[in-house]
Amino acid sequence: MKTKTYFISDLHLGAGYITDPRGHENAIAEWLRSIAPEARTLYLLGDVMDYWFEYRSVVPRGHVRFLGALAELADSGTEIVWLKGNHDIWLFDYLRDEIGLKVVDGVIDTMIDGRRFVMEHGDGVGEPRLGYRIMRGFFRNRFAQWLYAGIHPRWTVGFALAWSKHSRLRGRQMPDPGRLPANDVMIRFANDYVGRNGQVDYFVFGHRHVPVDMELDSGARLIVLGECFKKMSYGVWNGAFFELKRIKSQAYAPN
Repeated sequence: MKTKTYFISDLHLGAGYITDPRGHENAIAEWLRSIAPEARTLYLLGDVMDYWFEYRSVVPRGHVRFLGALAELADSGTEIVWLKGNHDIWLFDYLRDEIGLKVVDGVIDTMIDGRRFVMEHGDGVGEPRLGYRIMRGFFRNRFAQWLYAGIHPRWTVGFALAWSKHSRLRGRQMPDPGRLPANDVMIRFANDYVGRNGQVDYFVFGHRHVPVDMELDSGARLIVLGECFKKMSYGVWNGAFFELKRIKSQAYAPN
């Protein structure tokens, strides 16, 4: 019986810094098939692909095993909700229509088994850097997307993957153990959200690549799912409590 809700983010499928991309993809596909008997809903909280752009009549190369397993999961009756991240912004209607999943850009505020969950990838919750906010808005501009689609993929794909690898190597890292400082933008977002919209039971984010599970002053729990290419972490709600877990697979042994 499908009674559980699963949450996963930051798989970064196809990233240049993943040393065993086939093993990584196989491990994710294996996990998707393993949760099928119990998964009522699967939330993909962004950056599932390291780069993804949907053209009107061209399918991006790769990710066949992952997409096949995702389609099998949807066909088994699991609801799949994909929140856009900063690496899979350009997710439009192809996977929505072919697989039968729901695509969301922004915040989800929903009830699950009588608990209120608020979810977002994490890059859109109070990011303080002006340059990043401008870039984020530009990437979501429909005219800019139309112009970008006119560039041949031989140029765009290589550039995007190289940029991603560079950003990963120089990006800000949060040390373990994963606990956010009191002035963190995610905590400020959560506190402001409760103040404006009432009590929340769980805030769930991705983006940070380090698992976090902490209680806020409001009584809400703030969850950061971590990542699923090295730590291989994900979250599961069983109807009574939320737990962070890790995927263990014979197919993939991350460095």
